[in-house]
Amino acid sequence: MVTNQALANQSKSNGEEPISMQRRILMGGALAALLVSPRSIMADDGEDTEAPNDPFIVLLSGIYQPVAMGQGPESNLGLTKVNLNDGTYSTTQIYPVFGIDGTGKHKHKKKAIGTFYVQFNGNLCAYDLPGGAFAMSFNSVPEGAPPGFNGFVPFPDGHNGVFLEGTFELMIIEAIGVYGAFQGGHNHMVDKLHQLANGQFNEFCFCNISTYQFP
Repeated sequence: MVTNQALANQSKSNGEEPISMQRRILMGGALAALLVSPRSIMADDGEDTEAPNDPFIVLLSGIYQPVAMGQGPESNLGLTKVNLNDGTYSTTQIYPVFGIDGTGKHKHKKKAIGTFYVQFNGNLCAYDLPGGAFAMSFNSVPEGAPPGFNGFVPFPDGHNGVFLEGTFELMIIEAIGVYGAFQGGHNHMVDKLHQLANGQFNEFCFCNISTYQFP
């Protein structure tokens, strides 16, 4: 890198006056600006993302929409343990509750910050969140587990639909971006899934995500 002193010496050799202190400061600032990392520029624009708390909590909420084959997210969110383009996933929105924020215009508790992908006929899911993504697998139902543990208990909603309530334990099988430390960690879900009379599913599920294993 060319230093400010070298620029001043070059001016002397050309018979010119040394570059003034003010000009050197300005030129030094310009050189520094060229070396600013993309991450720092993003921070200035309000788009930088910090790692979340451990644990952090998000809410899955909204009507599920199917993802047609080949219509999943570009580059599969960078994940390798799931295939979000195989036509087996449905999506709903993710909202911040505790220990995690959105970026830019999404930094608001009432606005969605990401997308949740889940297999209704399978045991895999994924979270697309600011700064990275997760892939998770649902744990199997242990022998002798009470109703509602890693499974749903149905309750009529009085309008020809059903509330499906239960808790679920998930293993984090892949975590990328700012969530890398959470790989191998745990997700505890508390779910109240509403199956509407028209057959659609309306999600309302709290997810407590942590780096430590479930006992």
